[in-house]
This record gives sequence, structure tokens and C-alpha cells, in this order.
Amino acid sequence: MRALAAAATALAAPIPARLLLVSARRAAPRFGYCRASSSARLLRSSCYASTTMGDETSTSASAQVHEPAVQGAGSVKQQISNLVALSLRATVPEVDVEPTVEVCTTKFGDYQCNNAMGLWSKVKGSGTSFRNPNAIGQAIAKNLPACDVIESTSVAGPGFVNIVLSNSWVAKRIQDMLVNSIKTWAPILPVKRLVLDFSSPNIAKEMHVGHLRSTIIGDTLARMFEFSNVDVLRRNHVGDWGTQFGMLIEFLFEKFPEWEEVGSVAIGDLQLFYKASKEKFDNDAEFKDRAQQAVVRLQGGEEKYRSAWKKICEISRNEFDQIYKLLDVQLEEKGESFYNPYIPQVLEGLSNQGFIKESEGARVIFIEGHKIPLIVVKRDGGFNYASTDLAALWYRLNIEKAEWIIYVTDVGQQQHFDMFFKAARMAGWLPDPNEKKFPKTSHVGFGLVLGADGKRFRTRNTEVVRLGDLLDEAKSRSKSELVQRLTDNGKIVDWTEEELEKTSKAVGYGAVKYADLKNNRLTNYTFSFDQMLSDKGNTAVYLQYAHARICSIIRKSNMDVEELKMNGDISLGHPDERVLGLYLIRFAEVVEDACTTLLPNVLCEYLYNLSEMFTRFYTNCQVVGSPEEPSRLLLCEATAIVMRQCFQLLGITPVYKL
Repeated sequence: MRALAAAATALAAPIPARLLLVSARRAAPRFGYCRASSSARLLRSSCYASTTMGDETSTSASAQVHEPAVQGAGSVKQQISNLVALSLRATVPEVDVEPTVEVCTTKFGDYQCNNAMGLWSKVKGSGTSFRNPNAIGQAIAKNLPACDVIESTSVAGPGFVNIVLSNSWVAKRIQDMLVNSIKTWAPILPVKRLVLDFSSPNIAKEMHVGHLRSTIIGDTLARMFEFSNVDVLRRNHVGDWGTQFGMLIEFLFEKFPEWEEVGSVAIGDLQLFYKASKEKFDNDAEFKDRAQQAVVRLQGGEEKYRSAWKKICEISRNEFDQIYKLLDVQLEEKGESFYNPYIPQVLEGLSNQGFIKESEGARVIFIEGHKIPLIVVKRDGGFNYASTDLAALWYRLNIEKAEWIIYVTDVGQQQHFDMFFKAARMAGWLPDPNEKKFPKTSHVGFGLVLGADGKRFRTRNTEVVRLGDLLDEAKSRSKSELVQRLTDNGKIVDWTEEELEKTSKAVGYGAVKYADLKNNRLTNYTFSFDQMLSDKGNTAVYLQYAHARICSIIRKSNMDVEELKMNGDISLGHPDERVLGLYLIRFAEVVEDACTTLLPNVLCEYLYNLSEMFTRFYTNCQVVGSPEEPSRLLLCEATAIVMRQCFQLLGITPVYKL
């Protein structure tokens, strides 16, 4: 059991009602659980406009408002919104309204302000001098502050304000990034610290393909928030404190009398060890009795049982760490056992508030809209996953001071989270989800990984696919195809074995990740090595080739790109140069969008579109040997940098030659 001294003071006093949080995790089988100023006010509010923070959110009445971006910081969309906010204040000072700015879908602008119609509905009939929405739009355009960002504006239809960005400003923004790093393009989000609860396998059960989505999606979300300067607490809420441990401990004692000396080699396949103990539990009444008593002894703190529990956890944790190392995923484990000491006082506080009721021998919370209650104490008086999660949520809000807690699990657990969030709001601990305040909670649901038959992805003998085996095969296939292609074009002699190994690993693992992340996470997707390792279409392999080609162009120029960054200038005279430059500077708002919607596929779509735009630019704009070579090389470098940052956010290692 981990030391909890840091939280002792917090737990010594009664828990304030608003901080007691009702939690219940997914419904789980008995033997395992897996998670897989006025103007300043306007500027601040623009950060919150039109955002949906995840599938479902809950927010707290004690909102924490963060300061707006400094001049020139944040995404382009944020900066345009700031300018529009000042214009709105001058145009309709009597109306409190948030800027509505979107990317323009017509040829008449780059961004569009869509506030006019909404404002008209608020001011007409009030003696306003405006005659229609178009007049309001004209006023908004006229009142935009003079600056070097906007080249021109026009007003269309019922007041849509089309905004064209200045080419020189776009070019300068790109050059500033090249000099000062892409980190200067990080979006500014209205949150400072969050907890991401993802992966969450069960101790003594090997990670399989079912854990792939939670681990990859969670890691990408963490990377995007971290890039955006949010303090992310990556939490692995492993199942390490359930009924199954009595079974596993007794089986360990029986199989290995000298169990203190046992390591992973002795136990062998931990998955088989689990299956064997489960079979004995189901078929041996005496063993079952001993196992059930072992749970009591473990939870009672008996040293022998605690030591055996730690041994099993250690062996299992080592196996998890191997997978996380392959995937380059960082997590801090705080499993079910970590929160166990917090449960009694948390439940006592809820009970004192009158939310916990007796029902058929159990203690429950009744949730409006649900036929079944939320069980927080079982009939036998034992705690369950709901009570553990309740304590975890209390800890995350009170000890870790998280503003946003995000849970990444499959969509099948949506009902649980709906009950969880409704219970928290019912108790007054979190306000209505339509209020854009902190802290908040979100469930990031995801669909299934399917096989070619349309059913859950399994091996031929119906076993779930082990994640380690899947990654090994991806690398093996990638290396075979790479060696074959290099042999066919006579370039194999230019590659060392180390280069082949590193490249095949980057391409193979990246292909698996991207094939998952490019899909809307809410949907199922079909796992296919042939599709994900294809060098055509929207695949990681295609994108790796696109990046490697840009690197090759820069190398062939024989120019010092680092010197160009400091002394060169970017010109966007050709239409395709401008299209590429404009898309490059939208990177920050894409990351912002992916964070606020909790949809990694938004970033994948941007990365793929960027590679397509670069291809069109390169086809129509000669780089090496052209009069515009220095400028166009800088566009190449900027594209490569943005692509690499996208790869990094997706957890993919970029390759520089293929």
C-alpha cells in the first residue's frame, strides 16, 4: 500500500459536500475490471465559444477563469476572435456577445464572422439604427481594429463578414515559427491541469488488442494537451484490488510453496496462470473458500497476503511496462488499491447528505432516468468499483487539484458515466454541463476493433490478440516490405541493419497507431495489416513517405536551411504557396479543436490534408533551381516541422528517408 501521509490532513476533517463526488466505474465482471475589463472579459469569453469538451461534460460552479492570450499568441482563430470581440464591443456595446469565427468555406475569405444574424435578432425593435443583419455585418467589418493581420474584408448575404489575411502576416507567422520553434504555435486552452485516466488493464491479465484504443487515444490526448501547456496527470487506474486476488494468491501459495522467490520466469505466462487459477476456483469448492478468505485477509492487511499481492502486481506490471515501452507511452500507476483508504469517509459524507439509501441489503444512490441504482456498497458490506472510483474522483479534485478529469474507455460503458455524472450534479458537486466552468468531467468513449469477419478482433483459436504479438507482426511486415522495395530499386546497400530495424519499427508501430487514430473514436474499425501498411491513401506509411520526400528535397538543395531561417524571406506570390502557408498557420487551431472535442482524428485529417497540399504545391511550384528557391525551401522546412509535430502528438516516430 502506498504512503498516504500527504493526504492525511485533508481526510482528517469532514469532507465538504461540494467536494464529495459520486463515482461509479463501468459495470464489470466479478473477476476483472479494465478501463481501458469589459474588453478583457470579451476576450476571455471567446476562448469558450462553441466548444464541446468531450462526449459529456460536467462543470463546477467555482469556475476558474484564466487570462486571455497575449498579443500574437494562441491560434490564428483565437487572434481573429480577439479582433472581432473588440469590433463587437464598438458595434453593439449594449449587447454582451461572444465572437463567432470560423474558417471560411468560400473563395471570398480565409475566416468568417457569423455574429450579424444573431445580433439582429437581439436588437431589432429596440430603436437600433441598424436596418438589417447586413448593416450589422458592415459595421462589424468597419470596426475591426487596424492591424497587420487583415488584408481586406467583405460582407455577404445576411451580414457574413469575410476576412482575408495579409500574405505578409501569414509569411511572418511562419518565419517566426521557424526561428522560435513550433512551440510558439501552441494553442491557449482554458484549463491548466487535468487528469487523463486511460489504458487501465487488469493486474494478472495480459494486455491485448482491447487495450490498444484506450492506450493510444489517451496518450495522444495527453500529448496534445501537454503541447498546449496543460499540466497533464497521466493516470493508469489498473485493476489491482478485486475479488480475483484471493484466487490468485491462493493459487500462488499452492503452486509455489517458496513463493517469495518466484519471479516472472517461474510463473511463466501470467495469462495462463490466471486461467488456471480461475478454473480451479470454479471447480474446487474448498479452494474457492480459501480464496474468498484470502480476499478478507488481503483487505485486512495481513502481511503474508499483502506480500503475495505485491509479488503478483510486480510481475504483471513488468509485462505492462514492456508494452508501454514499445508504444512509447508514459503513465503513472495509481490503481484501485491506492484509493482504498479514502473510501469510508467519502461514503460517510455522501450518506450524511442523504444520497445513499438502503436497497435489498446494499447501499445505493438512485439516479433519475435510470431504472437501476448506483451500488456503492455490496450486500456483504464490501466496497466495489463504484466506491473505489468515487474515492479516486475525490482525490483527483482535492489532492491533485485537477480542473478536468477525462476517462478513456469503450462506448459500452457510456451508461455508467451518464449515471456517474448525473449523480455528481444531483449532489451539487458539479453544475449543469451547459455551463462552461471548471472543474469538469468527460467520458471519452471508443468503439471496438474488428476483424475481417466484422466481429471482435481475435486469433483463429478465438483468443483475444495479444498486443505484444500484434506490434511484433506490424514491425516484421514493415521490415519485409522495406527490404523488398530497397532491394528492387538497388538501394539496399545504402542501409545499415540498424537503420532498417529502427525504420521498420517506426513505420510499423506508427501504422498501427494511425490506423486507429484516424477514425472517429466513437466508431468501430476493422483491423487490417494490408491496409494500414499500404503506402497509398490516408495511412501512416504514405505520410512517412511524404515527410521523407520533403527532407530529401531540402538535402538536395545543398542550402543551409538554418541560415535561411534567420536571413531568408517567405513569399506567397503563387496561389499554391498561399494555400499551403495558410493551412500551415491553422495548425494551432486544429490542435485546439482536437483538444476541446477530444477527437484525435481531427489532427489526423489535418496531417493528411497538409501532405496533399504540399504535393500540389511541389507539383506546381519548382523548388530547387528556381528563383524562388530560398522562399520555397522555407515552406518545405515549415511543412516538415509541422508534420513532425503532428507525428509527435500522435505518438509516431518520423523517418527522414525511405
